[in-house]
Amino acid sequence: MSCICRDCLGGMSPGPRPHYPSLPRYPKGTSPEATRKARGSEVKALFSVVGMTCAACAGSVEKAVKRLPGIQEAAVDVLNNTALVLYYPSFVNEDKICEAIEDAGFEAKLIKLEMNDKTRQVCRISISGMTCTSCSSTVESALQAIYGVQGAQVALATEEAEIHYDPSIVTSHQLLETIEITGFEAKLISLGEGISKIELQVDGIKVGQSIRAIANTLEALPGVQDIETFPELNKISISYKPEMIGPRTLIEAIESSGSAHFKAMIYPEGEEDTHRQKEIKQYYKFFLWSLFCTVPVFLTSMVLMYIPGIKKVLDVKIVNKLSVGQILRWELSTPVQFIIGKRFYIGAYKALRHGSANMDVLIALGTNAAYFYSVYIVLRSATHKDFKGTDFFETSSMLITFILLGKYLEVLAKGKTSEAIAKLMDLAPEKATLLTLGEEGNVINEQEMDSRLIQKNDLIKVIPGAKVACDGVVMWGQSHVNESMITGEARPVTKKKDDAVIGGTVNVNGVLHIKATRVGSESALSQIVRLVESAQMAKAPVQKFADRISKYFVPVVITLSFSTWLAWFLGGKFHRYPRSWIPSSIDSFELALQFGISVMVIACPCALGLATPTAVMVGTGVGASQGILIKGGHALESAHKVNCIVFDKTGTLTVGKPVVVSTKIFYKMLPQEFYELVAATEVNSEHPLAKAIVEYAKKIREDEENSTWPEAQNFASLTGQGVKAVVRNKEITVGNKSLMLDINIAIPEEAEVALAQTEALAQTGILIAVDNEIAGIIAISDPLKPGAREVISILKSMGVRSIMVTGDNWGTANSIAKETEIETVIAEAKPQHKAENIKDLQASGYTVAMVGDGINDSPALVAADVGMAIGAGTDIAIEAADIVLMKSNLEDVITAIDLSRKTFSRIRLNYIWALGYNVLGIPIAAGVLFPSTRFRLPPWIAGAAMAASSVSVVCCSLLLKNYKRPKKLDILEIHEVRVE
Repeated sequence: MSCICRDCLGGMSPGPRPHYPSLPRYPKGTSPEATRKARGSEVKALFSVVGMTCAACAGSVEKAVKRLPGIQEAAVDVLNNTALVLYYPSFVNEDKICEAIEDAGFEAKLIKLEMNDKTRQVCRISISGMTCTSCSSTVESALQAIYGVQGAQVALATEEAEIHYDPSIVTSHQLLETIEITGFEAKLISLGEGISKIELQVDGIKVGQSIRAIANTLEALPGVQDIETFPELNKISISYKPEMIGPRTLIEAIESSGSAHFKAMIYPEGEEDTHRQKEIKQYYKFFLWSLFCTVPVFLTSMVLMYIPGIKKVLDVKIVNKLSVGQILRWELSTPVQFIIGKRFYIGAYKALRHGSANMDVLIALGTNAAYFYSVYIVLRSATHKDFKGTDFFETSSMLITFILLGKYLEVLAKGKTSEAIAKLMDLAPEKATLLTLGEEGNVINEQEMDSRLIQKNDLIKVIPGAKVACDGVVMWGQSHVNESMITGEARPVTKKKDDAVIGGTVNVNGVLHIKATRVGSESALSQIVRLVESAQMAKAPVQKFADRISKYFVPVVITLSFSTWLAWFLGGKFHRYPRSWIPSSIDSFELALQFGISVMVIACPCALGLATPTAVMVGTGVGASQGILIKGGHALESAHKVNCIVFDKTGTLTVGKPVVVSTKIFYKMLPQEFYELVAATEVNSEHPLAKAIVEYAKKIREDEENSTWPEAQNFASLTGQGVKAVVRNKEITVGNKSLMLDINIAIPEEAEVALAQTEALAQTGILIAVDNEIAGIIAISDPLKPGAREVISILKSMGVRSIMVTGDNWGTANSIAKETEIETVIAEAKPQHKAENIKDLQASGYTVAMVGDGINDSPALVAADVGMAIGAGTDIAIEAADIVLMKSNLEDVITAIDLSRKTFSRIRLNYIWALGYNVLGIPIAAGVLFPSTRFRLPPWIAGAAMAASSVSVVCCSLLLKNYKRPKKLDILEIHEVRVE
């Protein structure tokens, strides 16, 4: 947005921008109690605002934001193109703030969100009965309107809702009630991110005893969050904090409660079908019954009428012109319309009651028009001797039959889009062997049990060939573990005492005793599953397009349908087209009615609603199977646009395991003495280079077993430069050249020469100063990752520019860049400077991805359009990154971008199909081809086409499951080298 103001025209810098006071912080009519509860739950959000040119622009943005209810404070920085907003999430969310900024004429994007975790909880709810985007939008709007809900996402494809709310204001039961009031069935799946859930069957409850008494006993236990009882099934569902209590403790509490003898066990999984399986069976059963009734209706109206003997029987008149065939068709189509098709009436009623219109409304209107017109024909035939008319019972019954077939195939296909999560969950073994130790530490008992009963600090035995039951630490034994199912890394990893293991991985050889450290929802496998689930819940920005269309789709279609009927009816009544156009079996009213019904049933809002989420579900699932965790549709959409990648050096382009390769001492001291001073200083630092120096110092000291160093006083860490401390009354400074120059330490010529030689070999030169004099140089090498050069070359061929940003010196950075053929290098950059460099690239028009280790690079990962955390291993909870690469392989960067491009091209194809289908189908159904070709779509064929459109969109998305990474990456496996 360009704006005209005196400052701009005069060429002067913008003056002080006006400060707009916040308008009422709470919505009108908010009770004092509600405002009191809102305090303390403030959220701080930082937005990127593109398009501001002067103070007047900043003022417009600030004013637009402060107009919203629930805004406590807003500050706009025109120089950095950002807006910092403090608001109450009970009244407004970040999406509404972005919309307000966009309405003011600028582009807005959320950069960072800081929430008070104490006032935030997350729950996932399964919702059944949604048929199209209109349904999911209705539920989402109802949830977001609840006071205390900070955000809600409803996914049509997964039929689930993820809700962020303040548990002190609203409960999960109130959320369930709201969804049910909206007209859909709701069931709680999980409660809280750090909360596990288990379902127990309680046997031994006698008549008259209440399962609620057991629930009261459990509620008193520490760590128990929520309890749901099912008396008719003798089942209790318990949500609990795994770090405070475990499932075995819960079972013991049940079995010891009261004087009764109860027996508790994990509820058998096979006894209750999942919602998806139930839905598939239900649609299949309805389709079969509908088909059973519809086939005779179709035969009597379309086929048997042309067989002379049978035609004579069907044409037998009962009363006046009422024939046997009409009565038969009426009797068979009525249960299809009102019993099998009842779900469409219910869905239409619920939608209309809440002021929205969905697919069920179109189906109910179309089938009712055909059915009740046919009933009118039958009654008229029975009461008039000379009346001659044709019924359309086959139209309504065949419509419902084909729609049910389409829904059955759609649900079947949608189930396959979430197979990735099912496969991940199946990685956990069913059984585990619990060890009991004696006082002397020897094993005195082994017990096989359900792996879901494992609690924190349990000792678990894992035999060769068995799966590791939970995350833990090896206490005894040595083996190799195949972690490919979690990290995608095919090579077995050696495991010995004190090494960490991941649940779901396979023990290749050797017996291991593992101490459980993370169980239930805390485990790496559960976190991966949750991350993939959240990714599949999140809407891609392109989905907003379908959401906007869905608001007006059904009303527009109903208007078009009525207009079509009216146009053809009036055209026939006033003889605007020849009588020969009308088939002999029907009149002009019936022809117009068929055109109107065809328009109504061929339009399909479902295909539009499923175009994005199904592709995102399959794409994120495929990524997870290859060790690439994509955090939702937004990350996918941004990644496909990436044309510039910024690489961190250490741990990204290089192996990340630096080692000391040479030392030059200019001071008169022995190497042991020199390294003792350096190690005593560096042992306080967490930097990888510091650890390399300390490890090397341990090797050259005489007493290698002694791990203690002299005490360092006045230790100070200077980010991006080095460290300082006083050791043995000597001031020790360890760092790079810029640090020495900043504190005015002269660098002698021989040190400059040695530093240049070190950097020419792609090594990092660390300067050591003792009492403000350069005492030596330590050369540290971090070898380049195998295939790094090839990866940069492939990215170049994909049209992606590669840039390296590092805090290391220019010499080392240029050497690494030369090896990898990266043309642009930014060296000696502090963490905050990396983020600024990325913003400069974005301002130049690039869509930037940042690839880093997810720790020191957090500011840059947040600033980038797509943040990729590489080498995350089991630490998958990297909030800053949009994409988490579980392996340390650079080629996964290419795979992530290629997968996002393939997924987004599939989304485009889905939209082209869904929109093209409606754009072409509706005019054809309305009869635009009829005058020239006499071609028309009977309503039942239009219904079949509508059902087929949704199935085709889902199947198009499912083709992504065949995704193969680029063939160019296969050559990298030949050159693979590993550094242990």
